Order: sequence, then C-alpha cells, then structure tokens
Amino acid sequence: MRHGGRVLVECLAQLGARHSFGVPGESYLAVLDALHDTPGAPDFTLCRNEGGAGFMAAAYGKLTGTPGICFVTRGPGATNASIGVHTAMQDSAPMILFVGQIETAMRDREVFQEVDYRAFFGPIAKWATEVTHVDRLPEIIARAWTTACSGRPGPVVVALPEDVIGAPTDVAAITGPAQIPAPAVDRAALDDIRARLERANRPLILMGGGGWNDAGSRALERFAEASQIPVVAAFRYQDRYDNTLASYAGEAGVGILPEVRETLAECDTLLAIGVRFGEMTTDNYKLFDLPEMAQTLIHVHRSDREIGKIYRPDVAVQACQNLFATALAGKSVAGKPDWFTAARARYNATFNLPDQPGPVDMASVTQHVQNTVAPDAILTNGAGNFSIWNNKYFRYGRDHRLLAPQSGAMGYGLPAAIAAKVAHRDRQVVCFAGDGDFQMNCPELGTAMQAGATPVVLILNNGSYGTIRMHQERHFPDRISGTDLHNPDFAGLARSYGFLGERIDRTEDFADAFARALASPTGAVLDLNIGVEALTPRQTLAQIRATAAATIKN
Repeated sequence: MRHGGRVLVECLAQLGARHSFGVPGESYLAVLDALHDTPGAPDFTLCRNEGGAGFMAAAYGKLTGTPGICFVTRGPGATNASIGVHTAMQDSAPMILFVGQIETAMRDREVFQEVDYRAFFGPIAKWATEVTHVDRLPEIIARAWTTACSGRPGPVVVALPEDVIGAPTDVAAITGPAQIPAPAVDRAALDDIRARLERANRPLILMGGGGWNDAGSRALERFAEASQIPVVAAFRYQDRYDNTLASYAGEAGVGILPEVRETLAECDTLLAIGVRFGEMTTDNYKLFDLPEMAQTLIHVHRSDREIGKIYRPDVAVQACQNLFATALAGKSVAGKPDWFTAARARYNATFNLPDQPGPVDMASVTQHVQNTVAPDAILTNGAGNFSIWNNKYFRYGRDHRLLAPQSGAMGYGLPAAIAAKVAHRDRQVVCFAGDGDFQMNCPELGTAMQAGATPVVLILNNGSYGTIRMHQERHFPDRISGTDLHNPDFAGLARSYGFLGERIDRTEDFADAFARALASPTGAVLDLNIGVEALTPRQTLAQIRATAAATIKN
C-alpha cells in the first residue's frame, strides 16, 4: 500500500515525465513526499511564484513536445498559475497543471481557498477535471497526458483533493502512454493539392502551430525548395523553418512588416499547414477576406475543430502536419521562379536598417547576437515592442529555437529561458526582455540560481512600458500617465542572485560584455541602455516614430 501522491508520481514517471515545476503548498504534501524519492523521474524545480512555474511548464511543453508538468497549491496558487495555462493554450503546447484541492467533504462551503477548478479553468484549458477517488488516479493521469498531446496540443488541469492523494491504495500505476496514431493524409487529397499548387501563379505556404517536429520541418523545407514555393511562418513559429533557405519569406506576426504583408496579400493559392489563423497572423483579420478568402485556401490541420473555424477552406485536410509534409515532399511541383525570387527579395529587404537612436543600437546588438550564438541556441522573450528584435531581425537556422508567447503575456521570457536550460543544460539560452517585462518575474532568478539553470538575459531598458507608451503617445499625446518606470539597479540585482551583472551604455561595449555573459558559468544579466528614459514625451514620440519607420514600418 502507498498513498495517492506516490501513485501519481509513479504514473508520471511511466509516462516519460522527467521534469516538473512548482511552488510548494500544504494541499499537495503527499505529492511532495513522493517526489522526495524520484530525482530525475521527475525532478522538481522549485519556483518563486506560481505564475513563473506555469510559464516554465508551458515553455517546456512547447520546446520538448511532451507535457510540461506544474504543481501548485489551491486558490491563490492556482489563480497565479492560470497565466501559464492560458499561454499554453494559445501556444498549442502540451501541459498538465496539478492543483492541490480542499478535502472532498468540505466542498461548496466556500472554505479556505476553495475554487471550482472545472468552472475556473474550463474556458482556457483543453480539459479541467478533479480526481474523486484515489483508485482513479492512473485513469485520470493517463487521460490528461493523452489529451494534452493529441489533436491540437494544449493544457490540462487536474485538481487533487488532499484526502484523495493522501489515501492509501494498492492500485497499479499505468505502464506508459497511449500510442495514438496521428491522422495521415489521404492520397487523393494530396494529389489534388499538388495539382492546385501546380496551376497557381503565386502559390504560398503558411506554416506554424504546435506539434511540429524536426522531421516535419525538414520535409516541408525539401518540398518548398524543390517546388520553388515561398514559405511564411505564422506568428512566432519562424523557428520551425530554416530562415536561411531561399524559400523562407518572413513571419506573419504582430507588427507584420509591409514586405511580408505584400507577399501574403499577393498570393493566389495559400497552403496553410498547422495554423489556426490567429489575430496576429492575419493582421487583425484584415489580411484576408472573411469568411471566404479571395485566394484558394488549402487548410491542413491535425484537429478538425480548427478547420473552417475562421476561414472556409476550398480544400480541407485533417492530418498531422509532420506526416502531411513528409508525404508532400515525396514529389515536387513545377515552380514559379519569378514569384519565388521576389518573395525572398522582399524578406531580405527588411534587414536594410539604419542605425537606431539611443546609446545602445539594437540593430547592431541583434546582428552581433546572430553572429555569435551557437547554431542550436534557444532564444526567448515575453511581450513588448522590444521583441521585434529577436522576432523580426534574427534569422533562425535549422537548429535554433524560439520560445515566445502567442498570448502576448509579459513576464514569459525569463521563466521560459530557465525551463529551456532545465531541458537542455548544454545549449546556449538567450532571453530578450524589456525592463517592464523582466520585472514581472525577475525573482525567478532565484529559481535559476538554485536549479543551476542559468541563461543569458538581455534587458532592453527604456524606462517605460514602451508598447503602451507608444499607443498612449499616439492617442493622447503629451498626456503621459502610468507608463514611466523607475527601475532598480538590474546589474546589482543580478549579482545578488549570483549572476554576472553588467550595465551597457554604449553599443561598442556590447560585444565584449556578451562574450563574458556567454562564458559565465552562473548565467548573466546585461542591462542595455536604449535611451528613452532621458527624453521628453515629445522626443519619445519622435524616437518611437523613427524606430517604427526603420523597423515595424507601419
């Protein structure tokens, strides 16, 4: 006999979980007791806030393709972690959030920290449930894992009443995950798609979404290159396609560059693979006519719930994107070289940037990062205008990865970087963060220090919530309210956590500092002075306009 907490941990180990993230709570002490004896299967990374833990689990799921596991306590712990659940859902990333729960006999009295988790998480998770008997733990955990990974991947929430996970049982743990075949493409549909691409004058592939693997990405690259069809990545999925290839034509995301927008608008046949047509990818749904595009739309998705949800396709295919790409790569189609070359030329033109205003030129910094980091480096970011640099002006090679939130959640970048280091301790991890974005979760530096998961963090410090300030200047000029930031000494803060910490006030000082950061065994935080904090509101607006003209160009 053993308690339910041990059964839960045994099941996770059998399913293949190797890491978990969380903040301790008295509501799931039995699980913490079981984790005491299972280092490596799964390890527990102790976090400083449940929001940070939720982000780490969401990022881990996105990076590895296996569910990121998160443990939090009831009530406030669960509500803090909800930001990770929402992010995982919008990222189509597998995740399981386990929440300690009050005893079953105490339900519906509004007792201390009581929350109905099915009702609370139902709208933002794939599935939210509660275990009602200790013997059902293997069944529920197996279903949670399968649900998180199958179809469109996403988060599952499982509530664990104290009396259930503390109860004795002799129920057997599950022996492994269910092996569910991914939906394969119909041969007739594949022939029809090839014929339509062959007839098109300006065909274009739009790829993205959760669930891509290296084999699928490589197969799509082979087909696009051989067929001379341009490829555009959906919002923040450009790392799933080699940007250095002639077929890559840019990213359709927030602040879509006009050159990339032109390529999308001018195509006459759109093969959309794995995408869900979110607001950012479609430029607030202004890029294509609704609900029927002027273009011929071929929509391929592993989940039938995503096909036809926004746009009515001319050809609909429910299939795993990796299997579809592999099948498609078996035979190329005749290309349209002029269209193919023009799309790439437009993308290349976006890199013709003038020097940027401010003491530290981020165009120069980004180019140096590009030239310096390892070919398998992992880049992360949260939300803010600062993210244009590693999202628009870094060319992701075959083995680079990007962890960035579809949800636009501030504070994601640092926890994601820590999760990436937990998963891949031998890879370089570089986090781009705004000064406001960084302060959402900067105490997680303590998590990094304790776990020995130490990334390099670049803080783009402009002394403000820059994105909101930009909109404020546009709509209410000279009436700045609630967007100025008085920041701490970020370098000193980093050193207090054992990191290398430096302040960079000149562009020419960055290269040496970045070399020290990459070499630091304890990780590093570089505070980059991009200069806006010293300007008047009118000067700030002028700088925003100058930067916009040179970068987002809209």
